[in-house]
Amino acid sequence: MDFGYTEEQTLFSNSLQKLLADSYDMEARRGLIQDGPGYSEELWQTYAELGVLGILVPEQHGGFDGSSVDAMVVGIELGKTLALEPVLPTVILGGGAVQLAGSDQQKADILPKIVDGSLKMAVAFAEPTSRFDLGDVSTSAIADGDEYVLNGVKNVVLGGDTADKIIVSARTSGDAGHATDGITLFIVDADASGVSRENYRLVDSRGGADVTLANVRVSADNVLGELGTAYGLIEKISDRGAAFACAEALGAFSRINEITLDYLKVREQFGKPIGSFQVLQHRMADMLIEYEYAKSLVFQACMNAESEDETTRVRSVSAAKVYLGENGRKSGLDAIQMHGGIGVTQEYELGDFVKRMTVAEFLFGDVDHHVARFGAASYAA
Repeated sequence: MDFGYTEEQTLFSNSLQKLLADSYDMEARRGLIQDGPGYSEELWQTYAELGVLGILVPEQHGGFDGSSVDAMVVGIELGKTLALEPVLPTVILGGGAVQLAGSDQQKADILPKIVDGSLKMAVAFAEPTSRFDLGDVSTSAIADGDEYVLNGVKNVVLGGDTADKIIVSARTSGDAGHATDGITLFIVDADASGVSRENYRLVDSRGGADVTLANVRVSADNVLGELGTAYGLIEKISDRGAAFACAEALGAFSRINEITLDYLKVREQFGKPIGSFQVLQHRMADMLIEYEYAKSLVFQACMNAESEDETTRVRSVSAAKVYLGENGRKSGLDAIQMHGGIGVTQEYELGDFVKRMTVAEFLFGDVDHHVARFGAASYAA
């Protein structure tokens, strides 16, 4: 199987790589975290001009009509520089949901604004007691004439701190708790009456929020997809998000290896580079091998993220999540240990890449969740 980029993907990767190399370094990134919204609005608009924000959007709405593999090319480059802009929540999750289930009017209203950078989105599927169970939804949506009244709490909404619109899962029928039937998606304006957000930064410094909905009124026109049947759609959106998060983690993984290898070449002990010590050579070789294994699984996950065969999609995405979660974490810790004391200092950039991989491990389900999910999918097949 050919895992190489196409000519178009190579050109796009090189353009994005040059843009981020010129715009992002450790000091610039940390400056963005401390000031303003936590990302570069100027760079966000440049993403729009380059086509990053329209990578998955159909041509009729101004996009490039790309695939999850094309999005993977973007994710890897963002991971290499630890970019902070909300590409994952806006383009992959929010935009992906509208593209999959939106009405013609919803697509015409939302997708062009994503492409030109004027609209940011997020999805709110998780709740305080749900952990990684997408069917555990207690947020309620009660019909009231031509509107729905939403009440509930959503947590760890990636990009929720800066989103203009949030896609919320709510129960329109059935009992609160785990039930795959009766869940509906709603497009909610982030500044609507009754919506409140508690904003914060994740471990890797990207923005997130806990969102409270108190008697929020939403027009029936803002229902995304069909009433009560959103569970399958939510799984598809989450799998695409998980595949993209794995691509970002793979980019971070590659930089961890580069930083560590460079350090082994220049750090001296007993009058010679520590990279000449056999035990460290073996550990570095193990990290490079783990990266190559992870690369194959991430490529496969992104290739199958849009598959209509649910078993193929679930197994591919969960396999990548498990492998990166276990071996990515181990390689990150090995890299820190090989750096010695400097590896745990805040001033050194290695720890920032390890944090990005740590967040990716828990986004859309941790290792235990995906081991169980892979097993259930394999048993069902």
